[in-house]
Amino acid sequence: MADKNNIAKTKVKVPEHSIRRLSVYLRYLYSARDNSDFYVSAPNIAKELNFDPTQIVKDLSLTGIKGKPRAGYNTFELIQAIEDYLNFDKSNRAFLVGAGSLGSALISYPQLESFGIKIVAAFDIDPEKTGKLIKRVNVLPVSQMPELAKRLKVEIGILTTTAEAAQQATNLMVESGIRAIWNFAPINLKVPDDVIVQNTSMYSNVAIMLKKLQASKQS
Repeated sequence: MADKNNIAKTKVKVPEHSIRRLSVYLRYLYSARDNSDFYVSAPNIAKELNFDPTQIVKDLSLTGIKGKPRAGYNTFELIQAIEDYLNFDKSNRAFLVGAGSLGSALISYPQLESFGIKIVAAFDIDPEKTGKLIKRVNVLPVSQMPELAKRLKVEIGILTTTAEAAQQATNLMVESGIRAIWNFAPINLKVPDDVIVQNTSMYSNVAIMLKKLQASKQS
């Protein structure tokens, strides 16, 4: 019989491009709902967002919802279906490490909980930042993270430290049982294979924007 420890784990394939588009559709649907548009169609969404309507139908099919002929999709049902598929309708507890300007801004961002992320505690190594509240979120010494993560069963970490402190903070997150890290630090993190890292690089986004601006002036 094969040794289970020698059997490589099968990685679940996640349709990342579709997920990114679904989140864009969701923003449009919120606006449609606020404008009392009770039904939307793939061509409507495609026209507003400059997407391929066939691709929109394929993406929406991932949620299990089906549109009605000529009427399209019920806006409220479609929002619920996408939120459920993206887990936006669930409250996923998260710790934030790095309570500086960026970390404080994320804690204060009112829409974060609508995306399914609830920051329940923040951590920092700076004694001048710990012991304070940011929008009702306690800033605690990083030494308290392992025990609190275990007690609250927190699996998501948001990293907003400097590049120099990022890897050490990541190591502590992993030791505390964090399984998914949303990384804002400008560094490639080293983590075990079973830990998920989602990088959000402001540097690359700004670089792309500036390059596009330069190219548009040259065309």
